Amino acid sequence: MKKTLLITVLLAVQFSFPQKEQAFQAGEWFKFEISYSNWLKAGNATLDVRESTYKGKPVYHVVGKGWTTGAIKWFFKVKDNYESYFDKHTGLPYKSIRQIDEGGHTKDIVTEFDQLNNKAYVNNRKHKKESIHTTEQNVQDMVSAFYYLRNNYDTETIKEGETVGLNMFFDEENYHFKLKFLGRETISTKFGKVKTLKFRPYVMAGRVFKEEESLTLWVSADKNKIPLKVKANLRVGSLQANLEAFKGLKHSFVIQVD
Repeated sequence: MKKTLLITVLLAVQFSFPQKEQAFQAGEWFKFEISYSNWLKAGNATLDVRESTYKGKPVYHVVGKGWTTGAIKWFFKVKDNYESYFDKHTGLPYKSIRQIDEGGHTKDIVTEFDQLNNKAYVNNRKHKKESIHTTEQNVQDMVSAFYYLRNNYDTETIKEGETVGLNMFFDEENYHFKLKFLGRETISTKFGKVKTLKFRPYVMAGRVFKEEESLTLWVSADKNKIPLKVKANLRVGSLQANLEAFKGLKHSFVIQVD
């Protein structure tokens, strides 16, 4: 289950769509409960939006954390921290932090982005190694991509089967991320029935995910585009994340009334 707790939540949701009213604000906070094979509680994850500055520029500083709970932590302990500092207006990241401990597998990587010159400066603090990488234009990190899509993906005219792409830099590598719209669906949540948009983020099949189409995401069909549920088919078992609590939404959360 390495790299699955927080990544399952984050690998959800870039292209250059016109800037619209923002879907989130500083103070927004989500908590997810994660279960393994639909019955065993595996852990929790949180996403927290803060305001800050980076080299004099106003930014959003998003902190994502994931950790195991219950019986699972006794044989596979996870403690993950993901952070992103991205521009409040363009949504492009200036700095990302990835600190993970997943069953003894650890990483401590800080990446700083030069968006003008398409460069990523990587400091692998665990191995005391620094490197410079060429990136694609308007590159995103894993966390900033989620918020960029919430602001810029036009869901009013979206059509079933439509696919969008995104340039991402992650783990010292460039990665082209694709997201496919599967349709509209009303789902039951702990908050009531909610109209949602259903997506298929394509992932890399291999050690963690069973195949490219292993991930499914449901987000609210209102102005917030809240991530409500994520399902992942793993090479062994499955993982599901459900929104358990939230606060600080910018817009009203629309609950369907029967």
